[in-house]
Amino acid sequence: MKIKDKDNEKYLIFQASVLKKMNIKNKDFLEIEYTGKIKEDNIIFDTTDEKLAKDNNLSDQNISYGPVIICLGEGQILKGLEEELIDKEAGKEYTIELDAEKGFGKKDPKLIQLIPTSKFKQQKITPMPGLQLNIDGVMGVIKTVSGGRTMVDFNHPLGGKDIAYEIKINKIVTDDQEKVQGYIQISLGIKDFDVKIENDIAKVNFKKEIPNEVSERLSAKIKELIPNVKNVEFTIGEEKNK
Repeated sequence: MKIKDKDNEKYLIFQASVLKKMNIKNKDFLEIEYTGKIKEDNIIFDTTDEKLAKDNNLSDQNISYGPVIICLGEGQILKGLEEELIDKEAGKEYTIELDAEKGFGKKDPKLIQLIPTSKFKQQKITPMPGLQLNIDGVMGVIKTVSGGRTMVDFNHPLGGKDIAYEIKINKIVTDDQEKVQGYIQISLGIKDFDVKIENDIAKVNFKKEIPNEVSERLSAKIKELIPNVKNVEFTIGEEKNK
């Protein structure tokens, strides 16, 4: 009997090691931690580490720090980073370098525009270099102000920069409830909600109401990405949203 117990223990250890070494594929749910840096000057621009965020003046009280769950291939992280994670192993740490094209894109000269300074003054805005602002629904950064004209760069602030990510893949998520929780959290940027799965139905309770089109889109994606979930029910407090 003791021999069988030992054999069984060895088998379980072997099985756990096999699962841990499973290569990552598209549409896998992953729990990850990461820090993104600009290669040129080693400046951190994004992190899941709260202390690093505070130390680098990136801290945001609306952000929930710590490990995040993503679905690979759903555009929840940079496409270039997603591509690099394919075939990697869970339980390991990697440094992934991305050139500008695979990161936030190359600088597009067409997105650097001269705008009459008077347009800003009409909106009671005093333009100055480095000021970030929303112009007709598009974010831009003022580069120069001179001669009655203001130069605004509508490229991504990290456009043209080579970057590097230090990323730790904690695990491949297999629990459906964790998948639903993680997908909603990263999609809506909120954490104040509850998820329970009963009889193939994901029951999601929000503290505040969400638009119907948002709940419909979430429901469709959850059922698409998590086949075991056949239906999704949203509630607000005790009242059904859908």
